[in-house]
Amino acid sequence: MGTTFDTSVIDAALTELGAGEKSWAQTPLPRRRALLAELHTRIGRYAADWVAAARTIKQLPADSPLLGEEWMSGPLAVLQATDALQQTLAVLEAGYSPLDGLALSAAPGERLAVPILPFGGYDRLLLNGFRGEVWLRPGIDAATARRDAGLAQRDPATTAGIGAVLGAGNITSIPPLDVLTELFAHNRVVALKLNPITDPLLPVFEQVFAPFLELGALRIVTGGADAGEYLVHHPAVSHVHMTGSARTHDAVVFGGGAGGAARKQAKDPLLDKPITSELGGVSPAIVVPGEWSDADLRYQAEHIATQRLHNGGYNCVATQVVVLDARWAQKDRFLAELRDALDRAPGRPAYYPGSDARVAEAVAAYPAAERRGPDRGRLLLESATGPALRTEYFAPVLGVVELPYEGGEFLHRAVEFANHELAGTLGANVIVHPRTRRRLGLAFAHAIERLHYGTVAVNAWTALAFLAPRATWGAFPGHTLDDVQSGIGVVHNALLLADVERTVVSGPFRPAPRALLAGEFALAPTPPWFVDNHTATETARKLTEFYAAPNPRLLTGIFASALRG
Repeated sequence: MGTTFDTSVIDAALTELGAGEKSWAQTPLPRRRALLAELHTRIGRYAADWVAAARTIKQLPADSPLLGEEWMSGPLAVLQATDALQQTLAVLEAGYSPLDGLALSAAPGERLAVPILPFGGYDRLLLNGFRGEVWLRPGIDAATARRDAGLAQRDPATTAGIGAVLGAGNITSIPPLDVLTELFAHNRVVALKLNPITDPLLPVFEQVFAPFLELGALRIVTGGADAGEYLVHHPAVSHVHMTGSARTHDAVVFGGGAGGAARKQAKDPLLDKPITSELGGVSPAIVVPGEWSDADLRYQAEHIATQRLHNGGYNCVATQVVVLDARWAQKDRFLAELRDALDRAPGRPAYYPGSDARVAEAVAAYPAAERRGPDRGRLLLESATGPALRTEYFAPVLGVVELPYEGGEFLHRAVEFANHELAGTLGANVIVHPRTRRRLGLAFAHAIERLHYGTVAVNAWTALAFLAPRATWGAFPGHTLDDVQSGIGVVHNALLLADVERTVVSGPFRPAPRALLAGEFALAPTPPWFVDNHTATETARKLTEFYAAPNPRLLTGIFASALRG
């Protein structure tokens, strides 16, 4: 295999996990819940160190408002997950289903919807105007859903071996959240291999996960692709989970080069164990035409700019294609606002490896691409066709597609376009004026049903589902190893739901107070994840402190900072 690392480190880690699996099997639900509480406390204690390490990785100044992204998509996301999992375990301890007491409802197509946002009083205050639900697969009834919720924690003594997790390099909460999914949804002890980009986080992760490391339920290793290859093919590993690109997935499953391509063609995987994956793709933002105010045009342009530029564009669910009605009377004004939003968003280093090469690839494919932004490093591709629809650029590249249809027919055609012309099924966004949505009625609900994506967001960004701990996160079900698209399986899922199909989230079309003035009941101001939110770091830090140790007295400071943003 030609390794350039010490294989004995991984061998030792897996040997220790073999013993740790026995300890995990003997750990009852009350102790597991206590471990989560310890983890929660330690995340709060080391949150500032976590963000400092992320700042080093992302090459951001200490006073950058973009550090708000690192608070929210780092320690805050994992704090919420640990709290939600504790609540689920407490319900299971008491002998109930995690769905008992929840108002399950019907979703289109004989589906069952499980409410996941807001979940509790603080959600109603801090995320007022945002909603979310998980849709189960067609035909699953309420009795079955309640019976099966809890997954592996319904029988915690029955473990499932060692899971190898290949950690993501872009969002710092992904590796810890994947570890929690393996431990609690699947009852596997975990060997986490960090992406080399995130090695500065190793000391932080060792501190926050100390209780699980001491128990032997987790080991964290480092190294490059050769270390990852050795780990996933090790006979002690029973399952693999990875986050990355479809190309990396295929290299893991089938091997690289011509031999790997031949094995993929023959559907003959080199990997001899199950693998789940969360991969990227070409995510759309479908803009349904309507009559918008100037403020609406500006806000939604900033919304889409955020969907592309958050974390520098290095997100698996970043919007890459904006789908517009070619005949929309306000199309040109919207595009002008979008250009301005791309220009105004703060500059930042292209920290993720290969970014410049991927941007150059897009320039070669689209010589007429507009260069936007403070350093002219952001690309806007008008009339995007070809590679922009099938290639995940994982860089600040945004395409525009115009479809020559109007009204309800536009929405129907846009859904068909997203389902059949764009690579991947991780997330799709739909932006629609409330008045237009009411006018479309059932046609709009049917369009959401027909969008075959793991997360669908209406007047929100699909990343909201990533941050909501009880949401499920992953591709639309049905992909295979040889046509993996955006992956197989789901993560997060703190309610431990079985038979999930997708998550659907929604938000206010306008921020407060403008939403209230327009008759839309929503108290949420411009979200702190917007890239041009000037108080994002302060707001996100205060939110993290609150979720680490909830205290109603902290809410005033959070609201004051959020409103200034």
